[in-house]
Amino acid sequence: MATPSRTSTTGARTPRTAVVVGAGMVGLATAWHLQERGVDVTVLDREGVAAGSSWGNAGWLTPGMAMPLADPTLWTYAPKALLDPAAPLHIPARLDPRLWSFLARFAAHATPRAWDRAMAALTPIDRLALDAFDELSAHGVAARSTPGPFVIGFEDERQAAPFLHEIAQVEAAGQVVPLRRIDRPDGAAHLSGPSHPGVARAHGASGAVGHASSSTSPDRGRAPEVSDAVGRPAQLTDRVRAVYALEGQRFIEPGPFVGALGDAVRARGGRIVTDATVTGLRAQAGRGVQVLVDGQDPVVADVAVLATGAWLPGLARPLGVRTLVQAGRGYSFTVKTDVPVEQPIYLPSRRVACTPYQGRFRIAGTMEFRGPDEPFQPRRIDAILASVRDLFQGVDLDDRHDEWVGSRPVTPDGLPLVGATRAPGVYVAGGHGMWGIVLGPATGKLLAEQIVTGTVPQEIRAFDPLR
Repeated sequence: MATPSRTSTTGARTPRTAVVVGAGMVGLATAWHLQERGVDVTVLDREGVAAGSSWGNAGWLTPGMAMPLADPTLWTYAPKALLDPAAPLHIPARLDPRLWSFLARFAAHATPRAWDRAMAALTPIDRLALDAFDELSAHGVAARSTPGPFVIGFEDERQAAPFLHEIAQVEAAGQVVPLRRIDRPDGAAHLSGPSHPGVARAHGASGAVGHASSSTSPDRGRAPEVSDAVGRPAQLTDRVRAVYALEGQRFIEPGPFVGALGDAVRARGGRIVTDATVTGLRAQAGRGVQVLVDGQDPVVADVAVLATGAWLPGLARPLGVRTLVQAGRGYSFTVKTDVPVEQPIYLPSRRVACTPYQGRFRIAGTMEFRGPDEPFQPRRIDAILASVRDLFQGVDLDDRHDEWVGSRPVTPDGLPLVGATRAPGVYVAGGHGMWGIVLGPATGKLLAEQIVTGTVPQEIRAFDPLR
């Protein structure tokens, strides 16, 4: 039987042991931060470390782009998502009451007021995101993040306007997101100031995107990391005529980074058990939590954390977590390039995100609303290829490795589910949508604080899983 004996700041007994279900970025970051606070941790995963959506994603640490997925432009592309299987957002046309229930709630949040409310809730944790990675790397996680800039490409200035507007909204919510136009399409590295006409139109005569200041006011978060110059990548064809440099963001190789985080958890005495399919939990106040594992003895601890991504509802719904979580499946693959790629490249109109990855070029894209365990759909890879062939050069799109699909946990309101369930001692950490990698370490830090102290940090109060 679990025997908590310490006392939190709220007077409740604090845990000595914890079970974390899920060995992705969010789960392992939570485990690491619980260890920081003196809790013995066991991690269970049905496959292994970084086996889910933590492996094949683009690895972007872009708090400046961590925004709600449901926005007012949904109404302009949702019909195509139903009718065109090659659309960046794909919704299979079939009778699925649960999917349509999710979509109805998702669409209800695609309003300016709902987006602004969700962005305001995300901004506090967005501003902690990069510092949380630095903390891991400085204290035993043998992996690093790489600063940008990120190159953002459009076929013309008009196509850039929606993205510039989004960045303006993110800045209005309280972040600093330096974004500068690369003026010359011949590859010169000159960067324009924020008064470029395309930026000015998006922000008004007095507005600018991302003032690249070296100082930071207390209410705006960390100072952005800004490079001296960036050139136009050789991989972009002449069809890409409007190119921007997005500063203050970073990227990682996600699989290796999460693997290093798992190694750090083990090095601190944590136990990671793979091939462990959790089927349920039994919680009793004051007597700990039993985590039921298929074909194995239950694992008992003072507290349990569910960090199972798109599979969260199966375990969390019986514990009072009613918010729908839909798998938003993304696809990726890697290719060779004639010239090494040094920066991430984003093509917003095509919904394609690309990153240097182990000497190759990882191309990721699409959002597909299907079940998390449904088979890989080759047509989604074909859709990505068709969308980028005329925009890339010197990229061997026909020699693809590591074709992959991963299920990202999307909520209707765009906010994660982080905090306590109705079951004593059971917590959840999930529902981050496309932002589980960048927000995972900060989520783990804040949730560990809640678990050990009994106080909910301000940055995650809006993420109450019982909302």
